Amino acid sequence: MPIDNENTNINSDNPLFVYVDDEALPTKSSGTDKSNSGQSQSLNAKRPLLNKTFIQTEALKLFKKKSREILLVGGSRSGKTFIIIYQQLLMAAKNPGSRHLIARYRFNHVKNSVWSDTLRKVIRLGFPDTKFIWRKTDYYIELENGSQIWLAGLDDKDRTEKILGMEFHTVFLNEASQISYNAYTTIKTRLAQLIPNVPPMLFVDANPPGKKHWLYQVFIKNIEPETNIALTPERYAWLKMNPDQNLSNISKDYIDTLNSLPLRKRKRFRDGEFADETEGALWTDDLINSLRIIRPDDGTLPVSLKRIVIAIDPAVSTKDTSDETGIVVAGVGFDGHLYVIEDKTDYYKPTEWAQQAIALYRHYRADRIIGEVNNGGDLIETVLRGVDPKVSYRSVHATRDKLTRAEPVAALYEQGKAHHIGQLLELELEMTGWEAKKAERSPNRIDALVWAATELCLDDDKVIRGRAKFHFKKYVRPQVYQRKRFLNNGNWN
Repeated sequence: MPIDNENTNINSDNPLFVYVDDEALPTKSSGTDKSNSGQSQSLNAKRPLLNKTFIQTEALKLFKKKSREILLVGGSRSGKTFIIIYQQLLMAAKNPGSRHLIARYRFNHVKNSVWSDTLRKVIRLGFPDTKFIWRKTDYYIELENGSQIWLAGLDDKDRTEKILGMEFHTVFLNEASQISYNAYTTIKTRLAQLIPNVPPMLFVDANPPGKKHWLYQVFIKNIEPETNIALTPERYAWLKMNPDQNLSNISKDYIDTLNSLPLRKRKRFRDGEFADETEGALWTDDLINSLRIIRPDDGTLPVSLKRIVIAIDPAVSTKDTSDETGIVVAGVGFDGHLYVIEDKTDYYKPTEWAQQAIALYRHYRADRIIGEVNNGGDLIETVLRGVDPKVSYRSVHATRDKLTRAEPVAALYEQGKAHHIGQLLELELEMTGWEAKKAERSPNRIDALVWAATELCLDDDKVIRGRAKFHFKKYVRPQVYQRKRFLNNGNWN
């Protein structure tokens, strides 16, 4: 059976589940149940025939060469993730006591796509006779020889700090187009576990973003993105893998879906091509980067803000094919500039995005939550008040087309009056990839950003009252600080 990282169907007859830390591991029954909590069971079934696709065989050959950092890049469902995890498990089995990491930007995504799906498929097809213990509490699996495979999301601060305190022999950055260059260089420092005669390796996979992304700069051009200094080419290697090289595992309907995408997305998700700078885009990477402000390690904001809002652009439905719900946190400074603080866009159920929005509202002491009601109607306010009846909320209606609403926001950037605090990678990819002038439908992140910026900086009828005060003390005006202290003493929050 050919390998596929997302679309392989696994059929199990009479599966026996071994429960470890409340997590079930499907295995083939040998006829006798010898399992118990906290223990693993040997899989005695006959090893299935593992037919690798031609391009996956090429990837395995590449892994054996001298390069230490390897990128598999290409279209969707081409077998990239599967074959990297397969290689990590091979190295774990051959090197007792070795430790390996699979990381993605969001822990929720690595848990759902890797822990609950791809990792199990790799084990079922490639390692049916190997013992594994699944530790759900810390999200790692352990082989009988003591080797471990850990999973992590780089958006989880506590878990990331725990991971950064460990040493690994291999690291796999899954869907790395969503991961910042800073995170990539930081996680590389954890490739420190010493295994005699076996060098550590970094694996990366991605659907190709734009050519200004660090993936293209590092792996294709071999240039350090921040300094433009040439890197050592021998250290890096890459291989393109596309869906048309994995047709035996992909339905015709899925290929038809890829063929029906707009040209830019078709080039990325079907043809595996890095994108040139988008014609008609309102924002460019150079523009956003030139205005960026670094966020301190302690999580505070480097500017004083007089008003903060949480903007929501909800998905119409909660089906698998639904859009993401856009959630963006932004503020306006005493200088009148827009500061984009955080992007929490994701796939949510209504109660989930409401809880996320209100958690951000409380954390940042925001003035208001803004919600677009063209699609959601009264749903947004109803769901929000179901979580917090006292939340400050205002609905907004789209009376103009998306381009007309977005252009004044883009003008703020062009005037040097809009700044991203830290790197908001997914938002920035959408901003620089949206072909607004070709009437391409805008993503939910951009919609939420536009509503936040309009509320804070472009609505002339607004009276700025502001209760949000995020700053370093050295920037605080004395009268502002005194007012804040008075309000805090009066149980203001």
